[in-house]
Amino acid sequence: MGGWSLVVPRRDIVRAPGERVLRLPHPSLAAHVSSYVAHDLPDAGPNSWRVTPLSVLIWVIDLEAPERAMPESPLLGLRDRPLLAEQTGASQGIAVALTPLGAYGLFGIPLRELTNSVIAASDLMASGLLTERLAEAEDWPERFRLLDEYLMEKLARGPELSAPVRYAWDRLSAAPVRVDALADAIGWSRQHLNARFRAQIGLNPKTIGRITRLNRVMALLNRASSLGWAEVAHLGGYSDQAHLVREFRALTGCSPTEVGKPAGLFVPPGHGA
Repeated sequence: MGGWSLVVPRRDIVRAPGERVLRLPHPSLAAHVSSYVAHDLPDAGPNSWRVTPLSVLIWVIDLEAPERAMPESPLLGLRDRPLLAEQTGASQGIAVALTPLGAYGLFGIPLRELTNSVIAASDLMASGLLTERLAEAEDWPERFRLLDEYLMEKLARGPELSAPVRYAWDRLSAAPVRVDALADAIGWSRQHLNARFRAQIGLNPKTIGRITRLNRVMALLNRASSLGWAEVAHLGGYSDQAHLVREFRALTGCSPTEVGKPAGLFVPPGHGA
């Protein structure tokens, strides 16, 4: 699974000051949770940024919520377009990056109901006690431990993706693959695979493939920012630099140079990113 990234074009925002702590979840959660990113940010005035389409759903657990046009402790579904986020005021909390497998098991609904949307996580699941315990914890390591325990307990009792959809998701997450080849391997028609995959995951396989490729390129830029764009396009699996530019604009609303190197506010290390 590739990492996830918040794109911060230089024209939109200076990288926000404050404390950020990245932590990978307990190994038993690796298929369900990509990472945790804790933040404690002072009031730096109005901020805005764009969130790229990601291969994870983001659940922000607010311990101190800023003023923003989102509900408290929002859940961001999978997207096929950028999201403009704006806020002002201090904020503290933890962003939990859930894979579709984790989100499906935790919330128990077809993820197509969350596509391109931002809702209050409390609409789907009571988590007030968890938030209280996180707020009372002494430090970030203790909060990460509490999150691990909570998610392991919840996911042990949650539903699972169907085996064919899980297989398709795992293949798409690991490396580029043609949708026709996936359908043949499963024994479904392309149309049936698209319908079942979209219902449970939220987007069709081709779109997920485009997003995971973009996420891998962003992770590549953070590891090797000296690469030229033509080389980035080649290593990322794009046909040429023009193809890379078109995909960046379509999925992030920015050109690669506007996104910049390194790409984004965070790209936690992924599994094979």
